[in-house]
Amino acid sequence: MNILYIDTSSNREITVAIESNGKKDEVTKVLESHRDQVVLPLILELLNKHQLVFGDLEAIEVNPGPGSFTGLRVGVAIANALSYSLKIPVNGTRNPVEPRYA
Repeated sequence: MNILYIDTSSNREITVAIESNGKKDEVTKVLESHRDQVVLPLILELLNKHQLVFGDLEAIEVNPGPGSFTGLRVGVAIANALSYSLKIPVNGTRNPVEPRYA
C-alpha cells in the first residue's frame, strides 16, 4: 500500500513522507518561503525517488493539528485536492460523492 503523509503544522518546517511496501521514507524541509510553494515539490521529489506517480497512491494522511492555522489549512487543502482528484481517502475518510447537476 502506498500512503502519502503530509505535515504542515509547524511554522519552521514541512514534512512529507511516503510509505511503500511497509517502508517509510520522509523528507523534511526548513521553510525559507511560503509553505504552499514547498509541499507539492516535496511530494513530487518523493514520488520520483520511489518511481511512483500520483495514481499509485492509495491513501493520504495529513496532520490535523495542533499547529499553525494557515499551515494546517495548506496541508489539508492539498490533501483534499489530491484525494478528490485521485478518489482516495484522507485520514481514512473518502470525499463525498460528486454532486449531480440537473
